Amino acid sequence: MRIAAPETSDRYIPTKRPFNPRKWFFDTGWRHLVGAVMVVFCSFPLLYVLSASLHPGGTLITANGLFSEINLGSYETLFNLPQQPYAAWYGNTLLIGSVTSACTVFLGALAAYSFSRMRFSGRRAGLLMLVLVQMFPQLLAVVAIFLLLNGISDIFPLIGLDSQIGLIMVYLGGALGVNTYLMYGFFNTIPASIDEAAKIDGAGHARIFFTIILRLVAPILAVVGLLSFVGSTNEFVIASIVLITPEKQTLAVGLYQFVSQEFSSNYSVFAAGAVLAALPVMALFLWLQKYIVGGLTAGSVK
Repeated sequence: MRIAAPETSDRYIPTKRPFNPRKWFFDTGWRHLVGAVMVVFCSFPLLYVLSASLHPGGTLITANGLFSEINLGSYETLFNLPQQPYAAWYGNTLLIGSVTSACTVFLGALAAYSFSRMRFSGRRAGLLMLVLVQMFPQLLAVVAIFLLLNGISDIFPLIGLDSQIGLIMVYLGGALGVNTYLMYGFFNTIPASIDEAAKIDGAGHARIFFTIILRLVAPILAVVGLLSFVGSTNEFVIASIVLITPEKQTLAVGLYQFVSQEFSSNYSVFAAGAVLAALPVMALFLWLQKYIVGGLTAGSVK
């Protein structure tokens, strides 16, 4: 037998407040407005370049009317120019960028682990040197790099001037500083008790590094790999000096030929090449994004 609960007339019933546009705007609405403005500001250059690549006019001025005319002729012309081997440039860029980013991540992780976990003479001086070297841009060493590679070409042509391996070595020498210091700060956030527990079980530094630490520092590895890939694919000055043969050049150097000539500049083809050149970077960012977000939210102890 159920006993009905006594009805109470003093029960609190929440009332819905009327919508106040002014209060909503000053609380959260202005954030939506700023976000919309930034989206338009950032997407307009991308849409403009895409529209210019689809316009057969040959100049960027004719692309003022976005997508007023759509034609894939510029993309067809891009791969049918024997003097400008775009396909070779594309492959060279992917090769140089992939090897440079992979080696940068591996060597930087080794150096960061050594500075973070080991104690040796010259450790503080080495860390200070990594910071001081970054004060001087790599552009200042262009003449020295050219003379060094030119001299190496007489002895070891494989790593000398007009060599992709030589360009990768130059990139690795200049990219380890800031990346190593960035990784060093992240390595310090990993508890040292994990290393001590592994050492009790008989693991050495190499086993701890490859089987434990690398999995815990996956976010910083993804960030450094992405930054290294973007930096090596967009670099122009050193690549234009080291690589001389057109078939060995990268996209940053090769695309400049479409707009550097005084009487035969073709901005439509240049825009088409720029659109295709952005695809690997965008794909790599989308692929690494889940590792970055997932690693940061999961933490170091799993």
